[in-house]
Amino acid sequence: MTSVVLEEIPDRVSLAVEISHCRGNCEGCHSPFLRKDIGRELTPEVIDALVADNFGVNCFLFLGEGRDPETLLDLADHARSLGLEVAVYSGREEVEDIYWDHFDYIKLGPYKPAFGPLNNPKTNQRLYRRVDSGWEDITFRFWR
Repeated sequence: MTSVVLEEIPDRVSLAVEISHCRGNCEGCHSPFLRKDIGRELTPEVIDALVADNFGVNCFLFLGEGRDPETLLDLADHARSLGLEVAVYSGREEVEDIYWDHFDYIKLGPYKPAFGPLNNPKTNQRLYRRVDSGWEDITFRFWR
């Protein structure tokens, strides 16, 4: 499933694409169906069509990682070649170092009901943004 979202990545109009084969098993998961092999394969051609059909987006957001990191990174590079910033929501505590070279935003941490989502100041999840000097934790931008 895809949708244009305004609140997942601060100050960005993001085209969010749900990725199946989720490796997580978070308690209270809002999308447990993503653990299965569902939907159609995401390819560069599909990304091109989605971007063409959603004028005005400036960020491509992968909601999940799937089970093939190499393909995910290639797809991220393709989205970037279209002039978009690229983000990934991972439910893992850490991602491989190479991820930091391919994304502009990385969300880390499994959902834990006791800590809440990103908009809860007690959350265990973190959203990082690439900046000139490295990476900046921008999780606080969700707190109201």
